[in-house]
Amino acid sequence: MISSVLVANRGEIACRVFRTCRELDIRTVAVYSDADENALHTRVADTAVRLPGATPTETYLRGELIVKAALTAGADAVHPGYGFLSENADFARAVLDAGLVWIGPPPEAIEAMASKTRAKELMAAAGVPLLAPLDPDAVTEADLPVLVKAASGGGGRGMRIVRELADLKGELEAASAEAQSAFGDGTVFVEPYVEHGRHVEVQIVADTHGTVWAYGTRDCSLQRRHQKVIEEAPAPALAPGVERRLHSAATAAARTITYAGAGTVEFLVSGDDVHFLEMNTRLQVEHPVTEAVFGVDLVALQLSVAEGAALDGDPPSPSGHAVEARLYAEDPAQNWAPQTGTLHRLSVPGIRLDTGYEDGDTIGVHYDAMLAKAVAYAPTRAEAIRRLAGALERATIHGPVTNRDLLVRSLRHAEFATARMDTAFYERHLADLTTAAPDPYAPLAAALADAHGRSRFGGWRNLPSQLQTKRYASAHGEHEVHYRHTREGLTADGVRVLSAAADLVVLEIDGVRRKFDVTRHDDRVYVNTTALTVLPRFPDPAAQQAPGSLLAPMPGTVARIADGLTTGSAVQAGDPLIWLEAMKMEHKITAPATGTLTALHATPGQQVEVGALLAVVQQEPPL
Repeated sequence: MISSVLVANRGEIACRVFRTCRELDIRTVAVYSDADENALHTRVADTAVRLPGATPTETYLRGELIVKAALTAGADAVHPGYGFLSENADFARAVLDAGLVWIGPPPEAIEAMASKTRAKELMAAAGVPLLAPLDPDAVTEADLPVLVKAASGGGGRGMRIVRELADLKGELEAASAEAQSAFGDGTVFVEPYVEHGRHVEVQIVADTHGTVWAYGTRDCSLQRRHQKVIEEAPAPALAPGVERRLHSAATAAARTITYAGAGTVEFLVSGDDVHFLEMNTRLQVEHPVTEAVFGVDLVALQLSVAEGAALDGDPPSPSGHAVEARLYAEDPAQNWAPQTGTLHRLSVPGIRLDTGYEDGDTIGVHYDAMLAKAVAYAPTRAEAIRRLAGALERATIHGPVTNRDLLVRSLRHAEFATARMDTAFYERHLADLTTAAPDPYAPLAAALADAHGRSRFGGWRNLPSQLQTKRYASAHGEHEVHYRHTREGLTADGVRVLSAAADLVVLEIDGVRRKFDVTRHDDRVYVNTTALTVLPRFPDPAAQQAPGSLLAPMPGTVARIADGLTTGSAVQAGDPLIWLEAMKMEHKITAPATGTLTALHATPGQQVEVGALLAVVQQEPPL
């Protein structure tokens, strides 16, 4: 029997595993980097062991340090979570060689699926339908579009869609560089890209006695940068017979590699066609939707299988529908740029919330930008979607910019509501989903709340005061609002101020009464779901940057610079010039115009803060 589990991971998944361990009276051990010294998973574990360093390569990817931590803390088992070393066969062997229980599949099964190219060979031999890889040197116009994909790892890293033959070489190099950075393996391959395909997967659990259970299906088609954003179970609107073929293929895949534990077999579904993509030999991020529909605890099943227990009878029957949305600290309108800073408040009441953060925690630059997973369950799909969208809309999220609004609009989009979505959903709809009109009265509410806090409505004047001005910035630009103190209280043109307090403003607008909840953290003001930054009354001329300045959109590390790029280089508008690495992803900084590079301040390996000046491009004068 397992008595103490070390989770070789961090954040949300570590907290998730600890929760089940506590319910089973199993002691918990965390490992943490210097950046995670005060992280939630470090705080909630019974015991925590420091891994010196801040970056993943210094800490959570150091298998030998983690095994040593487990032995030092007296753990008798290791759970890998997802990401990091969860699909590293050598790490699994090291855990077993140290006399510890590995809460995962046999190393040989991990190894068989670790390389996507090798996995495809095995699945083809087992009769599992798949897309055959293409020779990169032999790709023609007739083969387009194609998908460049990293042979190792996952999470959308090292993946590129190529629609123009001339772009193939550059995308192969970029995907390889990203894969090398993320997984230590730059091997990539090319396969056909199926337009309008759906990403459908099957959760399996297998024991060490030859039993394999398939737990329904999940649809994970809404993705950004090949990373899942919204997932649901069961997968809706599958063609007749497709679910049966998916279960058969997933079970065959597990039996082929003598699998044990929890795993997921992923497929691309297009109409009646089913194509094997890969097998994730670990727990998936989206496992809660399966837990909700089947009424099981997949982490508890992992522990049970690791202890040698057999799966009894048949898997439970599914009931109802569950939808999960991944809440990220990122700005979808700015090329999904990750955000950092203090998370002052995170509350999504009424539904399941799996998170690795609490109020006041800091979101740093070293790790994935996911804040939480919000999960809603209901008897029907429509009810689950409505419940999740409503919970997110009412959520209190104070801190860095998030994708909350995008999630709400995605859930309410007609294509998603009618199950007509596919993996290109955001390619078609991102612009519309990120250009919603701002609330025009949020800045006024912020100003009135601030005015109340300063005056407390004391000592009314007999005559109206001078017009007061406040300036704010939001994701939609800058806003200037005006109000007055009068003997009747605060007034503003075009609205009736019914009441104004530091945390609540009530306005009557065109005969409609509206409430505005107001919270302030330093120079940030949150009015309902609108985030505002307080600006000085008059702009600071010294803060202006020269035209053509390339500023870091996020804190991160300069990963690389375009070959041959130096001061004086001629550049074309849209040319990638600098790559920043932040939160395990690479982000391109492109030339804003055609012209000449007049300054280059970035160097590979350099740490930069948001807004740092990286380079300057002087635009060519018009002819």
